[in-house]
Amino acid sequence: MKQDILNAACSKCSLSETCMPQGFSSDGMTKLSAIVATRLRIRQGQSLFKAGDPFASLYVIRSGFFKTSLTESDGREQILGFQMVGELIGLDGIVNESHSCNAKALEDSEVCAIPYTDLERLSKEHSALQHHMHQVMSHEIVRENGVLMLLGNMKAEERLATFLLNLAQRQHVRGFSQSELQLRMTREEIGMYLGIKLETVSRLFSKFSAEGSIDVKKRYVKILNPAYLKSIGDKQPHL
Repeated sequence: MKQDILNAACSKCSLSETCMPQGFSSDGMTKLSAIVATRLRIRQGQSLFKAGDPFASLYVIRSGFFKTSLTESDGREQILGFQMVGELIGLDGIVNESHSCNAKALEDSEVCAIPYTDLERLSKEHSALQHHMHQVMSHEIVRENGVLMLLGNMKAEERLATFLLNLAQRQHVRGFSQSELQLRMTREEIGMYLGIKLETVSRLFSKFSAEGSIDVKKRYVKILNPAYLKSIGDKQPHL
């Protein structure tokens, strides 16, 4: 599917403080801007990449929301995660030089494409960038371990409480509301990610709402009592 290509400029981007390393030199920023020559506009429902596609670039989400998933042999979808503004996507392709999962836009989105060979070369020249990339990769490992613990050790309500708090925390880090969520994913997709049935997801949303911990209007969720949700889900690491 065709992707719209736009011009990019890291130095003028409002997300530069979020996705770039702290203390990155102006010379480094200039060189990085030179390799991040384009942005891609990905329409809702369109794939940024699919499992088996050759790996060439990492992508920083400039706007929008994505889900990463695997398609099992029987055709079922296993959702691996949801990615938002300022986050890096595409790390799965580094190991075998091909992507191991699918990445699909859940709304109209834009990403900055960073050619990996150029990024690797620039990282060797600028230690701050190299350190930042190591931090990003380490965070991804921690997140994956957190998902395994979530699916293995937590009850359904603990999974959903942790999921909502994690989304809110990730939004807050990026300068958005810490209490108001506009969910881009469906209840069914949440269930597929958390390993619980759609009916259970719907029941828990209703339960949390009745208890006064959240306010729900379709895909809009306002967290009213984060302490209560935290008391349910704080036994496990963040996702």
